[in-house]
Amino acid sequence: MKPVVIAVAITGSVPRKKDNPAVPVTPAEQVESTHAAFEAGASLVHIHVRNPDESSSSDPALFAQVQEGVKRHCPGMIVQFSTGGRGRDPSSRGSSLSLRPDMASLSTGSVNFPTIVYENPTSLVEQLATGMRDHAVLPEIEIFDLSHLHAARRLVETGLMHDRPHVQFVMGVKNAMPAEEHLLDLLLGELRRVLPNATWTAAGIGRTQSTVMEWALARGADGVRTGLEDNIRITRDRLAASNAELVGLAAEAVRRHGRQVATATEARALLGLRAQ
Repeated sequence: MKPVVIAVAITGSVPRKKDNPAVPVTPAEQVESTHAAFEAGASLVHIHVRNPDESSSSDPALFAQVQEGVKRHCPGMIVQFSTGGRGRDPSSRGSSLSLRPDMASLSTGSVNFPTIVYENPTSLVEQLATGMRDHAVLPEIEIFDLSHLHAARRLVETGLMHDRPHVQFVMGVKNAMPAEEHLLDLLLGELRRVLPNATWTAAGIGRTQSTVMEWALARGADGVRTGLEDNIRITRDRLAASNAELVGLAAEAVRRHGRQVATATEARALLGLRAQ
């Protein structure tokens, strides 16, 4: 069976050090945490950057520092920037695409989050997709709702994206798509109908992280996602010690399903990325 890409979402825009001291905030902390996760089996890192007060940032200089450190300490690891909108000025969400990361996240529609509406108007989605196309950045399409798959298909039809993106189903966000197994089957069936050449993964938020991972592996997913962005705990009563600990658990799940953890070289080949 094909190997499994383990993606580690190291920081995100929500958890703070008061929630879990292991959340890496500064570029140096992020590089160190990514390196440990890489050693544990992660071949893709999803990056958000933070201001000194831990609020979300779009500063290209911060993204560049993390990217440089990852390239230096984690040979071949896939670097994926977030263009997510929580706490960020929409006009600056694509400001780091000129750094040409291997990948960038792209949400193709708006959705309710616990306390805000995560706004992704069509004009912004098309602007971000154009930036990714022009800088040869592979999109990871973030699917929070069935309609977002069809929005992604329209990007292909208009030439703003090729027909083999990487697609991630995000499950378990309060007020958005619940983590229910039959919904993953529905989404996966629609993906195969409208974007048949796409690779795919699924992310479970909070306590659903390991459950969604098991569902994805049972269905032959190309990748799984873990990390402190999505889940800061190992159990209800114990915080995760690091991103690497969460990656280690993901690697165990991959092997439990009779598959192997992808190396960086294998991950690049699987996702259609240039070798390094």
